[in-house]
Amino acid sequence: MQEIGLLVSIIVLSAVCFIDDRTRISPVARLLLQGGVALTIFVTGTRIYTLTNPLASFGLGEFLKLDAWTIVLPAVGPLPILSGLFTIAWLAITINALNWFDGVPGQTSSLSTVGFLTIGFLSISARVNQPELALVCFVLAGLAAGSALFELPAPLRRVVPGDSGAMFFGLMLGVLTIYAGGKVATGFLVLGVPLIDSVLVVIQRVAAGKSPMKGSSAGEHLHHKLLALGWSPWAVIALTVGLGTAFGVTALFLSTFGKFIAAACLATIIAGLSFWSGRSSTSSKLGLRADTRDSL
Repeated sequence: MQEIGLLVSIIVLSAVCFIDDRTRISPVARLLLQGGVALTIFVTGTRIYTLTNPLASFGLGEFLKLDAWTIVLPAVGPLPILSGLFTIAWLAITINALNWFDGVPGQTSSLSTVGFLTIGFLSISARVNQPELALVCFVLAGLAAGSALFELPAPLRRVVPGDSGAMFFGLMLGVLTIYAGGKVATGFLVLGVPLIDSVLVVIQRVAAGKSPMKGSSAGEHLHHKLLALGWSPWAVIALTVGLGTAFGVTALFLSTFGKFIAAACLATIIAGLSFWSGRSSTSSKLGLRADTRDSL
């Protein structure tokens, strides 16, 4: 049942991306369709029932249970409400975060490679012990690495996966973290750069009175700001993949509370880089305009 739900979801998501590339589906409609994809995966059995509480050492309980409240549907049986909300939100975030972060050729595929490898090594660890899942992860890592090899910035660039590729990788990374026992914290650390950057962009849009669902303009995302400062695409990819690798590998050896601290550190780093690069980029533009006026 889970496999059928995932296969149907991949086909629907690919069809949505294919149509969107040609007719431009509205952001609201696209988000609703993505929610339908995530709901399909949840209803067919891919669910997160509990989360390990990172603050358990402070006497706040070892687990956060997401299956306390359920509804029963005749065709599918009991469905835990909180689990559904969390699972759907998690998949929607991973799908869109990678897609929004696809502003530099090869960046999404390279980061996805790191993500699949991390989940693969986690799957063969004693804590998870799912060698079949690890095999799937390593196959997808090879697919992502092959895509990155031919997608990297010139002169190597030969293919462009586009929204379909980015969303497929995002969906599979989100699903595989659930299959690996709900290792959301590990997935978050690997994908922390695009996830945190996406949250910052949404906050920035809401603060400016803009719709958070409106397509991004150049200068919003971290990679836009770094490119505006003169960073090369290779340098941006190195930063993204380097942070994802460092925090992803670290997550394999940390406790839940350690992952919580690591996530806070990563969020601080990304927020600091975004603030610094945004101010520096704005200052550079103002300086350029002043120089232009002087020359006139």
